[in-house]
Amino acid sequence: MLAKPYPRRRQQEIFDIVIGARDAALEYLKDAHGQGTPVLSWQADQVARDFISSRGYGEYFTHRLGHSIGFEVHSEAVNLDGFETHDTRRIIPGICFSIEPGIYLPEFGVRSEIDVFMAADGPYASSPVQHEVVLIRG
Repeated sequence: MLAKPYPRRRQQEIFDIVIGARDAALEYLKDAHGQGTPVLSWQADQVARDFISSRGYGEYFTHRLGHSIGFEVHSEAVNLDGFETHDTRRIIPGICFSIEPGIYLPEFGVRSEIDVFMAADGPYASSPVQHEVVLIRG
């Protein structure tokens, strides 16, 4: 039986930053909803981007935070995007979208995705939430 490979310290550090950014974006959406504050989709992207940037890795987060999910994976509703297109549409009840920040260093990359449904009573993760590193070797 092969031993489970454990992440190196740097891999764990980057993973922790990525899931921190993911969770910060979801908490921002929950807090805003609880306060009755409308959220434009680029604002959620900015929360995750600020989280990653404050830890020194902003230049390595090179895509939007998330995309809308519908009958097709990339749907026509809001994209959590202040990076590629600066989406100014409101996040409203009844839509689903991904939150998937990533940090891509020259030696390895980390991304963690959750799918979120914006219900009338607030957003919630509608997919499993990753809490541990899964090493993928090429």
